[in-house]
Amino acid sequence: MVFLGFLALGAWQVKRLFWKLDLIERVDRRVHAAAIAAPGPDVWRNVTADSYEYQHVRLSGTFLYAKTARVQALSRLGAGFWLLTPLRGADGVTMLVNRGFIAAGARDEKEGAADAPADVAGLLRISEPHGGFLRKNDAAGDRWYSRDVQAIAASRQLERVAPYFVDAEASDTVASEQQRAANGQAVGGLTVISFPNNHLVYALTWFGLAIMTAGAMFWIRRDEKRRLSANGKNKDGKQDRDAG
Repeated sequence: MVFLGFLALGAWQVKRLFWKLDLIERVDRRVHAAAIAAPGPDVWRNVTADSYEYQHVRLSGTFLYAKTARVQALSRLGAGFWLLTPLRGADGVTMLVNRGFIAAGARDEKEGAADAPADVAGLLRISEPHGGFLRKNDAAGDRWYSRDVQAIAASRQLERVAPYFVDAEASDTVASEQQRAANGQAVGGLTVISFPNNHLVYALTWFGLAIMTAGAMFWIRRDEKRRLSANGKNKDGKQDRDAG
């Protein structure tokens, strides 16, 4: 049973390996494909991590800067905040756009700015409900630790909001990312796309344990046969001596 259990675990990891490789390939195609229109209300029910996450999309509308939510973040530029700003389209549909990252202590350069039209391209991301690690979002206190689309939309009294958000891509600028983040200029294009893939190592480990278990079983059975054979010979020899 132990041997079969190890074999089953190894086979499961092989299955997971091929699933992960397929996922990485699909995401890579989405990220580098030409941008498509962001999914509208008619397909929202089908927007899942498997079907749409990291899809390269484009959208346009009017940024509602006064309703921006600051979400605590840690990026390659250090500690700070993501700036999630509603973008209201001409059809009345609103989508949350992660305009980018600003450093801790920096003031959003768009704070207090009037609503303004914008065209955005970026990567579609799935909502992050329930808060961050060991920290729950506090809507009443306007403290956010994860990009929870539904909760942020409710706190801003937004209607017809897409169930996902979009990470805006990097903008063309000569200023360094570090400098822009410190000045409160949202730095886009910091989406981390990483899928740990240790399934082959796990599979080899389980199969190795299965082989070791089979080897131990063979060794024990061979040793047992030798012992039984030796006991049989000793018994026969004793009977012969008794008969003599």
